[in-house]
Amino acid sequence: MPAKSNDSPDQPAETPHYHGHRERLRERFYGAGPEALSDYELLEMALFPALPRRDTKPLAKALLKQFGSFAEVIHAPVARLREVDGIGEASINQIKLLAAAASRVAKGEIKRKIALSSWNDVIEYCRTGMAFADKEQFRLLFLDKRNQLIADEIQQTGTVDHTPVYPREVIKRALELSATALILVHNHPTRPVLITFNHNRYY
Repeated sequence: MPAKSNDSPDQPAETPHYHGHRERLRERFYGAGPEALSDYELLEMALFPALPRRDTKPLAKALLKQFGSFAEVIHAPVARLREVDGIGEASINQIKLLAAAASRVAKGEIKRKIALSSWNDVIEYCRTGMAFADKEQFRLLFLDKRNQLIADEIQQTGTVDHTPVYPREVIKRALELSATALILVHNHPTRPVLITFNHNRYY
């Protein structure tokens, strides 16, 4: 098996033809905005700090080929990222930082809106945080009478195809938070974008 890169800056540098390419990408990003860049170009830029002496385009394209989309790359399990030829720990750390930032921003947006006002809001919120999880999760969204999000908690984490649910614990926590509505969320790791919901309202 080919040896994996360790992303060390002491590696022999390739011919620095990519320096001009990096500057052009930055100019497009700041001049025309992120929409002007393709997924692989955004991923290239995201990997610049991890690979200061390497052309990041081949790795960005390899990651997208392996996982399918920008979102799937950043949410891919670390073990699977390590299978990609040419990747190292610095690149993986950078990718996982993107995933954490995306999740934090999504949660912040929901909280600023105060309420989960539609099923589309709920779906987008949950997909950001758990659509690409490699284990089953049983997640609880606690709401007040105006559908304001009180708390978002993972009650249980299971295996790739099973997670236990304890109704007594769910109800106990809802009472502790004085929640009047509860959305139960369950993901399916074998089908990454599939999430099921159950909505209950208490009076």
